[in-house]
Amino acid sequence: MMGKIKCVISYDGTNFSGFQIQPKKRTVHGELEKALLKIHKGLHVRIHPSGRTDSGVHAKGQTIHFETPFQIPLDNWKRALNTLLPDDLYVNAVEEVSESFHARYDVIEKEYRYYVWNEKETDVFKRNYAYQFRYPLDVTAMQQACSYLEGTHDFTTYSSAKATTKGSKVRTLYQATCEKNGSEIEFIFRGSGFLYNMVRIIVGAMLDVGQGRRSPVDIAVLLDKKDRRLLGETVPPQGLYLWGVKYESM
Repeated sequence: MMGKIKCVISYDGTNFSGFQIQPKKRTVHGELEKALLKIHKGLHVRIHPSGRTDSGVHAKGQTIHFETPFQIPLDNWKRALNTLLPDDLYVNAVEEVSESFHARYDVIEKEYRYYVWNEKETDVFKRNYAYQFRYPLDVTAMQQACSYLEGTHDFTTYSSAKATTKGSKVRTLYQATCEKNGSEIEFIFRGSGFLYNMVRIIVGAMLDVGQGRRSPVDIAVLLDKKDRRLLGETVPPQGLYLWGVKYESM
């Protein structure tokens, strides 16, 4: 009889070529399935994540599930997986879930955070974990701009033109905020779902506002235009964290 196991995992994305399994590349997906292969003595077990993250992107609370014929106490699952996984990937919590649960399709909310290090001088210890932006920023203007993103909108302008996802680009953001603490600026985005590169494109637009290149209200105008070409480059991946994934209580 098969059981279904849900895991909440964290990883430092620096040395991964993203989440999704790729031939001859080190990925989060690949490392997880390698560990499960050992536990299952050569039987391939497929994992299903809440979504993928790109190369260099980190996760504090990614969620996966897999099916297994093994009946193992949950603490032992956690210990066995963490013994086999590399040091930059860790299983925080394990629980048994119902047969109907799906890590991707049952998501009701995701939270992403993006960190900007707003200093002229380089901090070598932050280079893999925040985007260094050397120019002065008007945080109040960026906070005002964030407020225009909250609610339900078509986010075509703020999604990658390379995205392969078909269908509606309408998403709901429950929170879009920006706070400065010392030299660090933290953006928090909570929503029903996110389009490819959406957070990184939004942050780029916010930095334009912070430099006075755009006004806060431009953020709302750009939503209506539904045209990715109106915005600049996507900011780098290392400042981005998948912070958490929420599901209906099971």
